[in-house]
Amino acid sequence: MLVSLAPAQTSPPLPDRRDPDARRTESAIDSILAGLTPDEKIGQLIQYSGDWTTGPQGRALSTSQQDIVRAGMAGSLLNVFGSRATRELQRLAVEESRARIPLIFGLDVIHGFRTIFPIPLGEAASWDPGAVEKSARIAATEAASAGIGWTFGPMVDIARDPRWGRIAEGSGEDPYLGSAMAAARVRGFQGSSLSDHTSIVACAKHFAAYGGAEGGRDYNTVDISERTLRDVYLPPFKSAVEAGALTLMASFNEIGGVPSSANRQLLTGILRGEWGFDGFVVSDWGSIGELRAHGVASTSAEAARIALDAGLDMDMMSGCYRDNIASLLRDGRLRSSVLDEAVRRILRVKFRLGLFADPYRGVNPEREKTVLLSSHHLAAAREVARKSIVLLKNERNLLPLRKDLRSIAVIGPLADDREDPLGPWAGDGKPKDVVTLLEGIKRALPATTRVIYAPGCMLAGTDTAGIAEAVAAARQAETVLLAVGESASMSGEAASRSELDLPGRQKELVRAVQATGTPVVLILMNGRPLTICWEAENVRAILETWFLGVQTGNAIADVVFGDYNPSGRLPVTFPRSVGQIPYYYNHKNTGRPPVDSVKYTSHYLDLPSSPLYPFGYGLSYTTFSYEGITLARPVLGTGDTLSAAISVSNRGTRGGEETVQLYIRDESGGGGVTRPVKELKAFRKVRLEPGETVTVGFSLPVSALAFSGLDMRPTVEPGTFRLFIGPNSAEGLESGFRVKEKTAR
Repeated sequence: MLVSLAPAQTSPPLPDRRDPDARRTESAIDSILAGLTPDEKIGQLIQYSGDWTTGPQGRALSTSQQDIVRAGMAGSLLNVFGSRATRELQRLAVEESRARIPLIFGLDVIHGFRTIFPIPLGEAASWDPGAVEKSARIAATEAASAGIGWTFGPMVDIARDPRWGRIAEGSGEDPYLGSAMAAARVRGFQGSSLSDHTSIVACAKHFAAYGGAEGGRDYNTVDISERTLRDVYLPPFKSAVEAGALTLMASFNEIGGVPSSANRQLLTGILRGEWGFDGFVVSDWGSIGELRAHGVASTSAEAARIALDAGLDMDMMSGCYRDNIASLLRDGRLRSSVLDEAVRRILRVKFRLGLFADPYRGVNPEREKTVLLSSHHLAAAREVARKSIVLLKNERNLLPLRKDLRSIAVIGPLADDREDPLGPWAGDGKPKDVVTLLEGIKRALPATTRVIYAPGCMLAGTDTAGIAEAVAAARQAETVLLAVGESASMSGEAASRSELDLPGRQKELVRAVQATGTPVVLILMNGRPLTICWEAENVRAILETWFLGVQTGNAIADVVFGDYNPSGRLPVTFPRSVGQIPYYYNHKNTGRPPVDSVKYTSHYLDLPSSPLYPFGYGLSYTTFSYEGITLARPVLGTGDTLSAAISVSNRGTRGGEETVQLYIRDESGGGGVTRPVKELKAFRKVRLEPGETVTVGFSLPVSALAFSGLDMRPTVEPGTFRLFIGPNSAEGLESGFRVKEKTAR
């Protein structure tokens, strides 16, 4: 129970809360703070998860939590949504509590609210920030109609180890691509104006380096250098902040011995001091209390003091702030100014969201019903899903298939699955909304085509009884679509895997169906790269479809039958074996770079050094060629702009999109700091019709070549650079340029 130290006798004044002027907003916050009791201030720092009960009137928040809201002891609720429920709880906060401060309702709206889009890793495979922004905008519109004002997304963690299940929630391994996608999602969630009732507050997570967990094991230790932290893991967060993200979530992990929830250098020094962030930071679920398990706090009171002092403003579900801040203040172990600053940050976000102007934000059942699963949203989900599909192999142009097939077999445990295509963290998505692969194929084909279905086996387990039926189905068909992969529960939080093969008996299913001799198109549904060396060598065509959401079947059918020419590119490297992990394209060269035929170099005896599929890779139903890199100037100053261009031609018979990728290698050694073998610095997606040639140009400020120097300050070292432009990180044309020394004055 909280103890009031100095209860106020009157309600705080209500300032002119509609004024957008920042100074007036700060003045309004001063006024509110002056009238709050210490308990009410502490309440703003506490986030509760919905405690639901079901009674005669349906689903409702429990009486005890309604009392907490009436008492002003909650600043936020999560996992509470729906126009009726949120309106009633907001009414309690702004009409029945003494302070009358509105709640902010949060939810993990990661890749859609009710209209579920591809998982973020899949969306990143589109290499289309505009499509990703559209996806987030629709997710925000739907979530806002259900009373949500805050999403715990985007997840912007760089992930170089696909054993880590949460790789599914981010944009892969590259800081540049990750930064572009982070900004796009923030823009989509927050829109052009946060006060717009279709916008919600974005929360970049998990700050920071959560994706660097040792062994790919969730919640595990991260031990990286400050240079790696700044050059690899922090750029997407900085991009999100620059795009306007108003909140960040601290990560579960420690970095170099300091848990993020207690890391003042991270939460205050870098985030606020260096980047100028003035929003608030929320903990991850219970992570403040976990400071005891980390061993940096002996009591929950000490955990609360350390976290709040570090700059962690809101406590998600640990109870540490609720139970201890009052006594910490009373005993002089916590300064009241620290509490006030945390409350100020939370109130500032609530003002910017427009909650003081309209606590209900236009939420009503009629609007909610109209917005969810609208035809416009479903069409967009299909469009983004198609863009997310990556064609990994297409031997002898098996794809696209003709629509006049006499028969086709749709086989596999995921072929008619309604749940798993939603993927992890699917908001309020429902299996009944999913178009399965089998349904999508049937819709795309004429009634005269015989569609034969057999699941073959389960996603996991040892039962092989269905494989014989699948083999029989394959033998009756002209072509097989074989849908295999992971369940949604195998990716996401707490879903690390030590092996990345197809789980269960799916490998046996693939081999048995392949052995029939019927042409097989392998359709992968998964949340991470898989080790599929046998499949890549033996199956004629492979589509990586990730978890595509509610329009799964329609989107895959569009690609399979050529109504859409696949344009996706991998946002993450596919390794040959788990033994190669961590494997990422922008690695360092070492003093003995890998040469597989030379013993004393950095390679494996039993495996090629190359990946199965490199970062940026993806095929098309047409063929693109590259010719002639030109540079406007081969010698540049540190304040100049690199201008490069290349000719790209469509040599095939179909129109299609090509993602032209520009990479840089710093050959000068970085003034004593080693640099990666390649770094993505720009990309452009262009559409070309058959026979068309376009010149694709890039303008790159030399400042974009900066890295953390010996003194950890951003540095562009003079010297020579290699420039690569091509279709992926392993192929393309090369040129060179030089950055000259600064002229002394």
